[in-house]
Amino acid sequence: MRIALGIEYSGESYCGWQSQKNSPSVQQTVEIVLSKIANQPIKLFCAGRTDTGVHATFQVAHFDITVDRPMSAWLRGANNTLPQDVSIIWAQQVNEDFHARFSAVSRRYRYIIQNSEHPPAILANKVSWYRRRLNAESMHLGAQYLLGKQDFKSFQASSCQANTSIRTIGSAQVKQHNQLIFIDIEANAFLHHMIRNIVGALLKVGDGCEQPHYIEKIIAFKDRTKAPDTAKPHGLYLVGVGYPEEFHIPKAIIAPLNHSMS
Repeated sequence: MRIALGIEYSGESYCGWQSQKNSPSVQQTVEIVLSKIANQPIKLFCAGRTDTGVHATFQVAHFDITVDRPMSAWLRGANNTLPQDVSIIWAQQVNEDFHARFSAVSRRYRYIIQNSEHPPAILANKVSWYRRRLNAESMHLGAQYLLGKQDFKSFQASSCQANTSIRTIGSAQVKQHNQLIFIDIEANAFLHHMIRNIVGALLKVGDGCEQPHYIEKIIAFKDRTKAPDTAKPHGLYLVGVGYPEEFHIPKAIIAPLNHSMS
């Protein structure tokens, strides 16, 4: 039997999604709880491995079991034991053709920046902070150069093991609401550190150091050394994963970005 889960977590206390020998991970935390419920070892496979400090409001994972448990055991039962910074938001049986990673047709990330003179206190480690005034409209214009099927080697981390750096970005938006700037990017898949490297370039546009077409120039270089530094992980969220309708996976409820600048 194959079970799919929707998982929400705050990443600040974890080394990322993937299990590591000497650091707590989200994967290991959830697997330990599920293994106790199943009374057998559980191995999770996820839609996208998030890095240290990165959060998720809609991670998708699946696992296989040979025992019968009510679906409530994987939802309420697991949440009764999981720490407060990890929560299972839905659970359902799926056919064995479903794979959390390989069946996914899109991923959506949101990066949140607090643009203010003072660093965040309440939102510390939940948003990134940038002191210099940013122009969200210019950042949005720059983000439009990301659209389509392109070679994103300039935004690929040196540690990335992907076979190709070609990805297709279907949507890229930058909007501002009061002191918060939201960057939403949806693609078929992402390279390691790709979003944070893109944000680093968009910050150069936002603070006036570069014009929006700078993003097009960076892409054309196909050289990571020609792009700016990687943005910090704290403001990054995995907010949605898309699947073909045949799998009947719940759709992420994502708060729409405000269309008016303020």
